[in-house]
Amino acid sequence: QVQLVESGGGLVQAGGSLRLSCAASGFTFSMYGMMWYRQSPGKERELVAAISSGGTTNYADFVKGRFTISRDNAKNTVYLQMNSLQPGDTAVYYCNAKRTWSGNYWGQGTQVTVSS
Repeated sequence: QVQLVESGGGLVQAGGSLRLSCAASGFTFSMYGMMWYRQSPGKERELVAAISSGGTTNYADFVKGRFTISRDNAKNTVYLQMNSLQPGDTAVYYCNAKRTWSGNYWGQGTQVTVSS
């Protein structure tokens, strides 16, 4: 059974930091690209950061220089280190695992709230 379980969300003041984790099980984690998306009320889900199976990273312009995605294949976990958080970063953050022709899986999301 495939599972993606996010953790690490919460309430933080502007300028603060949080680290999100996504623990994966039920598939071969090391072979999948891993992504973090976010969705705010009334807005579409948007890609925040991605890391390929080989470790290549990509970021949305609005988080470049502030967020860092990483993965630990030994722990089947992907992380999102979020620094210099702003109220505009308030959203539910979702973990996504994707491999062409194999699978596309989502976690349940974790709420991040940044107060001004």
